[in-house]
Amino acid sequence: MPTLLHVGCGPNRKDRTTRSFNTPEWTELRLDIDRSVQPDIVGTMLDMSQVGNASVDAIFSSHNIEHLYPHEVPLALKEFRRVLKPDGFVVITCPDLQSVSALIAEDKLGDPAYVSPAGPITPLDILYGHRPPMAAGNLYMAHRCGFTLKVLREVLFAAGFLRVAGMQRSRNFDLWALASMQPLEGPDLERLARSHFPG
Repeated sequence: MPTLLHVGCGPNRKDRTTRSFNTPEWTELRLDIDRSVQPDIVGTMLDMSQVGNASVDAIFSSHNIEHLYPHEVPLALKEFRRVLKPDGFVVITCPDLQSVSALIAEDKLGDPAYVSPAGPITPLDILYGHRPPMAAGNLYMAHRCGFTLKVLREVLFAAGFLRVAGMQRSRNFDLWALASMQPLEGPDLERLARSHFPG
């Protein structure tokens, strides 16, 4: 069975990843910095030393990479590549600063951009982190960098991934990227991305 490393899982499990990971064929290994969410492995994107070299088939990382400082992003992606098998891939989703900036340009920094299960989310929250959990002491929620689709693709290529498929969902203020360790042909990359990206 292929292994999915769910990085920065929080309380979520594979049913909150992608429709293709959420199948009986995938074994989930949950990694998080926060012990309270009871991950299989307590660790960070910068130090996944408890995960062996070339030991997982795929990585899913949802809204984690923006919590790093910019100079830490290449280090995390190097760790991703280290633990992935030679034919592995990573699926990353994170905030889209381009669509958020459009709201800021309209002077809507403090206006709700959308309402989540955790309550209203403003551009300020998307830029710097969700304020209520941080006010309650959970500073793991702070955002320290950000991405447009162009920048996300650039950092993935710079980290050594050979193919990258990307999606910008402006209405959802998020980005999706699938980066492959192998030089997949265009149709194969597109097929794989479609199976993991939101419909």
